[in-house]
Amino acid sequence: MKAYQIGSQTGLSSLKAVEVPDPEAGPGTVIVKVKLVCLNHRDVRIVCGEYGPKRDESCIPTSEGIGEVVTCGEGVSGFAEGDRVIAPHFVSWTRGPFFPGVFARDLGVTQNGWLAEYVSVPAEALVKVPDTLDDKQAATLPAAALTAWNALVEIGKIKAGDRVLTLGTGGVSIAALQIAKMNGARVCVTSSSDEKLDAVRKLGADATVNYRKTPEWGPAAFDALGGGADIVIDTAGQATLTESIKAAAPLGRIVIIGALAGAATEGLPNFGTIIGKNLGLHGIAAGSRDMLCDLVQAVADNQIQPLVDRVFSFDEAPEAYAYLDKASHMGKVLVQL
Repeated sequence: MKAYQIGSQTGLSSLKAVEVPDPEAGPGTVIVKVKLVCLNHRDVRIVCGEYGPKRDESCIPTSEGIGEVVTCGEGVSGFAEGDRVIAPHFVSWTRGPFFPGVFARDLGVTQNGWLAEYVSVPAEALVKVPDTLDDKQAATLPAAALTAWNALVEIGKIKAGDRVLTLGTGGVSIAALQIAKMNGARVCVTSSSDEKLDAVRKLGADATVNYRKTPEWGPAAFDALGGGADIVIDTAGQATLTESIKAAAPLGRIVIIGALAGAATEGLPNFGTIIGKNLGLHGIAAGSRDMLCDLVQAVADNQIQPLVDRVFSFDEAPEAYAYLDKASHMGKVLVQL
């Protein structure tokens, strides 16, 4: 089959197109014919050697996609040829709270991911896609949107009337905006682009802040939300945490998801505010299969449409990586087989 491998992980040029044998269905596994692949920031960082230790050069990347069941291995029931399926990339995290062992079985990192004609996935991780969702709606759910769901619903305990701040306009942030609005929240979004801020207002954002024009954007977001954010979706990490703390309301929950802005240049000068506001800081990593089932049902019930920035062909996958790396996109970047 046609596939891509992460190669030497020394930069975007490390991604290489290859021909490899088709995977075979072992006990408890399902072979899925891939239809759409979604790229995430970590996919870029992996081929650049900037996502933990270097991995096996033959690893097939990407953690998010949708496909159709082709073959079921011994002991698998509940799936039939042609079923459309998705799966969280931590395939051993099926239910219950997070446990560190989930990192050992991670699609696109420790085992082969979606950027190929076929992928092998444990049956226990798969989620059937209802007919009411099209491929693009479903393909964008298992990684970025699932992370946003975990942050808002599982950790944030979002409810109608809550105030939410989400940083940036990438896949997690746009999904967070849509999930928050679905739950009746008021949402503020940050970006360095007025054009992107105009676009998120059309998607339902109640307030926006341009962090390039307002470097100390935390107080601006606090005021825009009329008293701070009950939930902050911090996709940028250490470098933005100081402002996220300023933006949070008393008893707010700051959910730390990524490190898009790099490392902090100094410590937290407002460290005492964490205590003064009684804030909760919570790091998360994606979510479980049970969470994904809940998300799929919510998206189907509310017919949420993902924001897809651009779709590349399979042969254009390196261009898709380069496009995502420029960070000029909004929402999701897809690869179609």
